[in-house]
Amino acid sequence: MAEIKDPENTILMELKGGTVAIELLPDVAPEHCARMKELARDGAYDKVVFHRVIDGFMAQTGDVQHGVAGGSIGRAGTGGSDKPDLPAEFSKLPHSRGTLGAARSSNPNSANSQFFINFKDNDFLNGQYTVYGRVISGMEHVDAITRGEPPADPDVMISVKVAADA
Repeated sequence: MAEIKDPENTILMELKGGTVAIELLPDVAPEHCARMKELARDGAYDKVVFHRVIDGFMAQTGDVQHGVAGGSIGRAGTGGSDKPDLPAEFSKLPHSRGTLGAARSSNPNSANSQFFINFKDNDFLNGQYTVYGRVISGMEHVDAITRGEPPADPDVMISVKVAADA
């Protein structure tokens, strides 16, 4: 496990293989970071499936409305939280391997609760999707997430917590 320098801005995501530590970047995307911490503290991300996992691209999750394991994942990926959508917080940060990006519709200001983790450098996303975190340890567990759109037997985020609360 990497050293956690700022527990209030570090997310601990428990996957089947182990813990993934994600450093949030509130200086870059304060509203997206605040939303992730709010939903994590509410337990909204617990047991939510990875509904879109594309080999060599990224793993997407965070549909807290439709993506809870045990329910129908047929509509996973179409919803968000009961909170308002977030304005885009684009920056010069690249979508490099291990970065966290805000998933959204074609409307740049439609990000809500869904996010993706890049499996590799995806420079074609730069400036089009908000980057608001980066994996600092446990990327091997992200790499092991079951692929599919949606996966036949999707992996889940067992729990998602703010490190300061863990």
